[in-house]
Amino acid sequence: MSRLASSLCGIELRNPVLAASGTFAYGLEFAGLVDLAELGGLVVKGLSREPMDGNPPPRIWEAEGGMINSIGLQNIGVRAFVRDKLPALAKIPTAVFANVFGYSTADYVEVVRVLEGEAGLAGYELNVSCPNTQHGGIFFSNDTALLAEVVEAVCRVARRPVIVKLSPNVARIEPLARAAEQAGAAAISLVNTFVALAVDARHRRPRIGAGFGGLSGPAIKPIALRLVYEAARAVSIPVVGLGGIATGEDAAEFLVAGATAVQVGTATFWDPSSPLRVARELERFLKEEKIASVREMVGTLRMKENE
Repeated sequence: MSRLASSLCGIELRNPVLAASGTFAYGLEFAGLVDLAELGGLVVKGLSREPMDGNPPPRIWEAEGGMINSIGLQNIGVRAFVRDKLPALAKIPTAVFANVFGYSTADYVEVVRVLEGEAGLAGYELNVSCPNTQHGGIFFSNDTALLAEVVEAVCRVARRPVIVKLSPNVARIEPLARAAEQAGAAAISLVNTFVALAVDARHRRPRIGAGFGGLSGPAIKPIALRLVYEAARAVSIPVVGLGGIATGEDAAEFLVAGATAVQVGTATFWDPSSPLRVARELERFLKEEKIASVREMVGTLRMKENE
């Protein structure tokens, strides 16, 4: 797939389609369904300082055009990940990124500090859609100062590239994208899920055990495309686009909007091999459009006739 050869933060990728965090477990669980070596890359589910049990069930609700989830960031914790998952992941010839989250700057720094001592990772993706419990519950993703603080702190200890995953639940994406870039981020990824509510009218109860959840899937794609376009115009670092990508042409749309690479998430719930399928469909799209390299598409959107 030479047409699909890509680069992200100096990391060479065989194609620009990665499996998104939270939908592909730790990667290894999909080894019997997908040739992991053929992926452009994968982002493991979020890792925290200590293990977390997650939210009460039900955790997932199929909505029109997507799904709502409230898993609650359940994970085995960074040290168990290093011991039980990373050795096998390190043997896969594809780029593996660790998704990192926390409820204070120190949480993020400690998780990355533990991972820095191990081989097998290409970089980190910071999930900043969490409340900072030390600052009254203000979300890192909603406050430029808090966002800059956590990104700067992580970049001081990280030798690998740091990608910052931004939330769409903000008034404007550009100030946050710029804050992440100025704080040292090597790239940004967006979007994370939209805060949503599903209601059981017969029982007067939410469909999700925790109440609110995150909406993902095809329904959010038009908004995600807009946010990727706006963020890409605001920064000079690479942008990784995600949000409702299920086909090769979906991926092409994000690239045209300004993304250097894309991630496939919700689609893996009904088609575990969807990241590979999307990459093959993207290659077919390039052939049909007589485009020699996927890099030629990035940021080529013309919003006006004279552009």
